[in-house]
Amino acid sequence: MSPLQKKIIRFITLQGPIDISQYMLMTLADPEYGYYKTVEPFGGNGDFITAPEISQMFGEMIAIWAFFAWQGMGQPSPFLFCEIGPGRGTLMDDILRTVGKIAPKCLAAARIILIETSERLAISQKKKLRLYDKKIEWIADIDAIPNFPLILIANELFDALPIHQYMLTSHGILYERMIAFDKALNLCFAQSFANPHLPFVPILSKKFPDETIIEISPERVALVESISTHIARKRGAALIIDYGALEPSFGDTLQAISQHTFCSPLENPGTCDLTSHVDFFALSHAARKKGCHTAELTQGDFLIKLGLFERASRLSINKNEADRQKIANDVERLCAHNQMGNLFKVLCIADTKTSMQPFSWVKAGLNQERN
Repeated sequence: MSPLQKKIIRFITLQGPIDISQYMLMTLADPEYGYYKTVEPFGGNGDFITAPEISQMFGEMIAIWAFFAWQGMGQPSPFLFCEIGPGRGTLMDDILRTVGKIAPKCLAAARIILIETSERLAISQKKKLRLYDKKIEWIADIDAIPNFPLILIANELFDALPIHQYMLTSHGILYERMIAFDKALNLCFAQSFANPHLPFVPILSKKFPDETIIEISPERVALVESISTHIARKRGAALIIDYGALEPSFGDTLQAISQHTFCSPLENPGTCDLTSHVDFFALSHAARKKGCHTAELTQGDFLIKLGLFERASRLSINKNEADRQKIANDVERLCAHNQMGNLFKVLCIADTKTSMQPFSWVKAGLNQERN
């Protein structure tokens, strides 16, 4: 039994069963034993590999998008160039290097802000980004960003934000899924007795079999609302990249991973990464409600439209066969339909005056139909 599991059991003993949102917060962010406080999750020696760790080409394509966004905003100076949840700083390092080459005026106009709550990860970021340290500010809360035009990136952040799970019966009764423990002191799923009031959930208009699980994340929606409010007021664009669905969906997607292998989300909390799939439909709805327009692509389409194949071809010039094969394998992993290309989605949020490649836009307002 992990130290955090003992702590959670003591908490449940005193307070009663906890919801999955509370469990995720404790598992990932507990100040003593939380996963992101104690574990190095990234890279081959960690628990998972993110797209920036696979290839520099991922960050290079996002840098191109950021330049297009800056142009679409009218090339403001200064503007905020922000990443929320920047990991080890790999993505921002690739982006700044690329922007510095293709658009030095854009980099000169940028006020770079990293939003990070982990002191341990912030130390890693400062080492990685030491060439740009005079231009970078670290903050812990998005509400603390200054009032300037904003370009924001969030890669594989939203999947780790807490969710609630609800079980819908065939009679339309809704119960929240909770976490308790059994006689052997193993954590287990339980059920609330309340029929909770829920926010906007388009999927509830459909009929489902008994015990259908529906996932909702007020935390994710609230973060998008904060981002969108700033963008609508001060202009800007945001890019949210994660795995999930573009249309309303249902089912249990709560998952844990350790050493690149899936494991039970209720075993040894604090030692495994804990995530769930992102509901991009709900995020897009929230952004448009705040007066922004939105656009979505799969990660594969996004990278290909921005020139991933062409960049891979240039990188392969004068390389030996092993290096060329590595580049080809990286491209496949990032954008192939059966790998990250289709599972990962890209949501772009922008003010209604700003458009940029490679997106086609859904206008702001709740009554607008998709193109």
